[in-house]
Order: sequence, then C-alpha cells, then structure tokens
Amino acid sequence: MDLKGKVIIVTGAASGIGKAMVERFYADKPEKIVMADVDENGLRALSEKFPGCTPFVADMGSEDDVARLIRETEAAFGRIDLYCGNAGIFRMGGADTSNEDFQKVWDINVQSHIYAARAALPKMIERGEGYFLITASAAGMLTQLGSLSYSMSKHAALSFAEWIAVSHGHQGIKVSALCPQAVESNMTAGTDGSVAGIDGMLPAADVAECVVNTLAAEEFLVLPHPNVKKYFQNKANDYDRWVGGMQKLQQQFTQLSPENVETGSGIG
Repeated sequence: MDLKGKVIIVTGAASGIGKAMVERFYADKPEKIVMADVDENGLRALSEKFPGCTPFVADMGSEDDVARLIRETEAAFGRIDLYCGNAGIFRMGGADTSNEDFQKVWDINVQSHIYAARAALPKMIERGEGYFLITASAAGMLTQLGSLSYSMSKHAALSFAEWIAVSHGHQGIKVSALCPQAVESNMTAGTDGSVAGIDGMLPAADVAECVVNTLAAEEFLVLPHPNVKKYFQNKANDYDRWVGGMQKLQQQFTQLSPENVETGSGIG
C-alpha cells in the first residue's frame, strides 16, 4: 500500500506507537489522517503539530464510539483506505485478575477490532478494497509473562486479524498484524521493558518505519523485532520445549527481580 492520497484512521494516536505512526504517515502525504484517542489534550497537541489531521475523541472499548468514528470518517472523506487499530491497555495479574480489569482489557484489545470491522467492512467490500492494521503484539505470537489478560487478548487480536485476512482476502481486504516486543511508550515508561525488553526496547519511530515498509510490501506480519519470528518458529517446531524454556524464563526474572514480573513490561 502506498500511503499517498489515502484516508487513514489511527486509534491510540495520542502517544506511543500510534503517535509515531501519525508522524511517519504524515510524511507520505495521505489525503487525511483521522487520529482517535481518549486523550483529548494529546490529540490537540498532535493536530497542532500536523495541520490537516483530524482529532477524534473516542473510547475504543465502546462500540458506539467506534461506529461513530467509522461513520463520520466515511461521511466526511468518502472512504477509509487504512484502519490502524492500535489502541491498547495493559494490566498485570494472573487468574486472580478482577473481572472488571479482564473486561476492560478485552474490550479495548479485542472487541475494538471487531467493532471496527463490523462498521467498516461493508463499504470496503463494496469498493473491493480496504486495509486493516491490527496491533496484536509479540505477546499474541508468544505469551506475556506476568499478565494473563494481556496475553489472552493479544492472542485473540492476532487470531481475529488472521480470520479477516482469510475470510475477506478474496474481496480485496488486506490485513497486517503489528507484533513488536517492548516499545518506548506510556505503557513502558519508567521500565526497561522487563521480559519484553529482552531483545531491547525500540523507539516508537522505528516501529512506525517498519509498519510503513511492511504495508508497502503488503505482508501479514509486521515484526520490528526480527527475533520474534525465530521464537515463533521455535514454538511451532517443538511446543513442549518452548513451554519449558518460557518456564525457565519466568523463574529467572522472578528470582532476579520479582518486580519485573509484577510491575509490567508491555509488549507492543
């Protein structure tokens, strides 16, 4: 996909990877970038820096808000060429995670993508083209130590991306899944990325550049950390060995510094 002249929506746009994507996409002269986030002040600052981009305050965990975002973008600009579902949240905890936290993580990390597809697919299919970029995280390919809700939600987001690609590819719908490890963002602020940072924490700008290159190639997986592909292959080749290795990694990080597992890493 060539971004020039395209109508693009970026959710979670006010900070981190979303902000970096807005900045990088802007350089390719799209027709319009609609920037969605709950952070009104952050959006205002971004729209001042990038005139012509449209701020849109919305909660991606609300189907009404997502549907309104799609509907108003289509009404104003006639179409949506690229929808970047990037909004996400992170909560620490295992099976003891509260129902409230589980639901919030699920709504934003999974349901938001379903809401977007439900609203945007009909007109994309009618036009015979449309592109979804889903931020699924390396946690969706591997796992997330210390956060059951995040790991489950990102596996589900990746599964949804696969399903859309398989089910609607013949109708002109393209999909890419962004699966980074640790990235400099509000989610990782004040940390070294913990387990997710084992291969280094990337600047969000580097991730955005990888996104642009992968969209240009129209490949499914966007892997800013190349080692993730190797880990994923190891997992598929010998699942039991991979589980054993992850168990050792869990023990290693807990023994060296328990707060690493308990205070968060934020893959992607």
